[in-house]
Amino acid sequence: MPGPILRTLLRCAGLNAQSQIVLMKEPTMNNHALFPAAAVAAALLLAGCSTPDAPGSTPGAAGSMSHHAEETSGGTAENNSADTMFAQMMIPHHEQAITMSDIMLAKEGLDPRIAELAGKIKAAQGPEIQKMEDWLQDWNEPAAPMDGHSMMMDGMLSDEDLAALEQAQGTEAAQLFLTQMIAHHEGAVDMAQDEAAAGANAAAVELAEAITAEQNAEIEQMKALLRDF
Repeated sequence: MPGPILRTLLRCAGLNAQSQIVLMKEPTMNNHALFPAAAVAAALLLAGCSTPDAPGSTPGAAGSMSHHAEETSGGTAENNSADTMFAQMMIPHHEQAITMSDIMLAKEGLDPRIAELAGKIKAAQGPEIQKMEDWLQDWNEPAAPMDGHSMMMDGMLSDEDLAALEQAQGTEAAQLFLTQMIAHHEGAVDMAQDEAAAGANAAAVELAEAITAEQNAEIEQMKALLRDF
């Protein structure tokens, strides 16, 4: 008589009691006759005893979700940690450049070349801020680093520096603005070059490369202007 293993296989396959009796009856069952019964039971086991997918799931979905999770946790092709940090830090950096430009544009008797430069900086960096804010929202990233990372980046002015710029007038103001903005631009170029080297998001890398080219050109322009004051 076949042992309890075959009986278990038949029960696992979902056969009712009557069907199990038919298959388990032992006529004069020799070894050759027993083999087909065992083969049938094994086939039923494969069909009926395999672990089902969770209700409502798609076969293979678990493996697919795991693969997606691995990609997401390490930074997907859409963006990585370098892209996030670039946007989070460049936004306040740009905002301060606009503040500096506004301070200069509010002054009376401003040299037209300085006014043109300040207006150009505002026109370029305002839309870039909006673009980076949109990226962070699309990436479900916070506007600022969550780990308390210092936002004092290279080239950023202190409150005292900004106050000095506000108080300065005439040639002194122009010289101070140019000196401060050169250092400010150099800090932005350093951050942009880091993003170009380590970023994964094509649009963010493209912006970083544009910032590098644009602000390097403005640095040379400001150095030339500074020699005239």
